[in-house]
Amino acid sequence: MIEVWSWPTPNGHKVHIMLEEIGLPYEVVPVNIGAGEQFKPEFLALNPNHRIPAIVDREGPGGKRFILFESGAILIYLAEKAGRLIPKDPASRYICLQWLMFQMGGVGPMFGQYNHFANYAVEKLPYAIERYTNEVKRLHRVLEHRLEEAPYLAGEEYSIADIATFPWVRHPERRGIDLKDYPAVERWYEKVAARPGVERGIAVLADRQRHGGMTAEQRENLFGATQFRSR
Repeated sequence: MIEVWSWPTPNGHKVHIMLEEIGLPYEVVPVNIGAGEQFKPEFLALNPNHRIPAIVDREGPGGKRFILFESGAILIYLAEKAGRLIPKDPASRYICLQWLMFQMGGVGPMFGQYNHFANYAVEKLPYAIERYTNEVKRLHRVLEHRLEEAPYLAGEEYSIADIATFPWVRHPERRGIDLKDYPAVERWYEKVAARPGVERGIAVLADRQRHGGMTAEQRENLFGATQFRSR
């Protein structure tokens, strides 16, 4: 059994989708990041970086309890554990990991910065909004070029690279993006979204999804000084 300490964010959904796709038994431990639960000692014992998700595999390597954080590392671990969704051929494997790293180092951070400055920052900074708007569009163009030449990010087969990227491409309207401007990305998105494992993964913790305005407590826990305290 795998414990998934998570919340319904793009990074959380990566692991939810992965587990649904490979069919390993798991249970979800909700970590309400708006309420500051990522700073509780029990979660910090799993991830000192206080970011979701983290997993506890009760039957990890050598049959021992194994803790892992960072969503990209978790995807690689689960793919290797299940023997699925990561190519076995060395060249194809590295192409898959290349696009996984593209998501981890580009799509996630840049989309996240756009979301912050455009949607959550109290002070609207035109320079920051313009910078990250341009970066979001540029990254969509990179995805478009790749998906014009291959059906999936790693090539011919669906993989952890697609699982990592898909949750970040959801709700493009929130980033001022119309996927019709990126037809290859739109085709890929629709194909991935229709997968039953993806549908089930996105549904995990959906009832906990925050809607409406952000409270002062949520803003402090997500963006305030709380995260910078020594622990």
